[in-house]
Amino acid sequence: MVKRQLPNPVEILDLMKFKKPELNGTKRRLDAAYTINDLRTIAKRRTPKAAFDYTDGAAEGETSLARARQAFEDVEFHPDVLRPAADVDTSVEILGGPSALPFGIAPTGFTRLMQTEGEIAGAGAAGAAGIPFTLSTLGTTSIEDVKAANPHGRNWFQLYVMRDREISYELARRAGAAGFDTLQFTVDTPVAGARLRDKRNGFSIPPQLTLGTIINAIPRPWWWIDFLTTPKLEFASLSATGGTVGDLLNAAMDPTISYEDLKVIREIWPGKIVIKGVQNVEDSKRLIDHGVDGIILSNHGGRQLDRAPIPFHLLPSVVREVGKDATVMVDTGIMNGADIVAAMALGAKFTLIGRAYLYGLMAGGRAGVDKTIEILRSEIERTMKLLGVASIDELEPRHVTQLARLAPRPVSEA
Repeated sequence: MVKRQLPNPVEILDLMKFKKPELNGTKRRLDAAYTINDLRTIAKRRTPKAAFDYTDGAAEGETSLARARQAFEDVEFHPDVLRPAADVDTSVEILGGPSALPFGIAPTGFTRLMQTEGEIAGAGAAGAAGIPFTLSTLGTTSIEDVKAANPHGRNWFQLYVMRDREISYELARRAGAAGFDTLQFTVDTPVAGARLRDKRNGFSIPPQLTLGTIINAIPRPWWWIDFLTTPKLEFASLSATGGTVGDLLNAAMDPTISYEDLKVIREIWPGKIVIKGVQNVEDSKRLIDHGVDGIILSNHGGRQLDRAPIPFHLLPSVVREVGKDATVMVDTGIMNGADIVAAMALGAKFTLIGRAYLYGLMAGGRAGVDKTIEILRSEIERTMKLLGVASIDELEPRHVTQLARLAPRPVSEA
């Protein structure tokens, strides 16, 4: 029988210690975020619908994005037991330089629309974490200002081929002169995908006020204050604005992009060049034959061709064909450090995060981007320890099984 007694007030006070309230609103919000999905929830609450949906959404029915995320969830890990990994090394060598973590920040356009600190927050956080930051052709911060925000870190530049080729060429020259060491030549955007959330929201660049946007802005005054009291959005590659993102892309991009453009850019660019938007094995092999340093398996975050191939599913076959000759990287759908570990185990040399970074930015500016990196770092380290691997190099395909949910049907004979 349990012996009972009257509570001792002194002992109660020892047990019931009240937590000191956090007065800093940003820190309080971010402290409550334990996953990237938590940051997404905060971002959605704090950002006007049109700007949030531009980040969160994808093309048409958003099937490509849903499948890419599902592919990472459909992973089975195979841990080794009795293999101590008390301390893990998450660093990698990528494209001739170091990265403290096996991921970098992907290029994102119109970033200051999500939160006013934009690319400056991303570049600064990446530099502090020792990982690469990629500036988009459609970024809202200049090449030189990104370099100033991340003076000693690794900066990469993403390039679209514009109808006016000289605009693209000059941007590449500027990035090279500023010390950016890698060029991501993006090839999956000859025209814009149908981003229906933007159309339904009437999302335009710059944002235009309607009754709906005003109503949506009322509980989010901080976003509008930031937008209206900071420098006007400017785009190095766009001579005119005023329309949906799709309208702007279609006006700027050139559907005649070809291998001839790759040849010219290869001559202009002094550093490493990788091709972003590769979606099959044959293109991977052909690009390597054209002398590129690497490829990024990507379907543009599901924002271009809906129902495109799943990059993570392509990874093993592409690595098998070209992994010895070039650097194979992957993006699209990464929402957890375990996703990154799975990709590295299956042969990727590096990964890139886009939306995960923007959710953190919208949730808390620079501090939110730091939080994104912290969450992913923690998840990577924990997953590695549970697998029994002490370094990224120890990850092998045997550690991961890709479970089949979408198995191709056999082609019927005519």
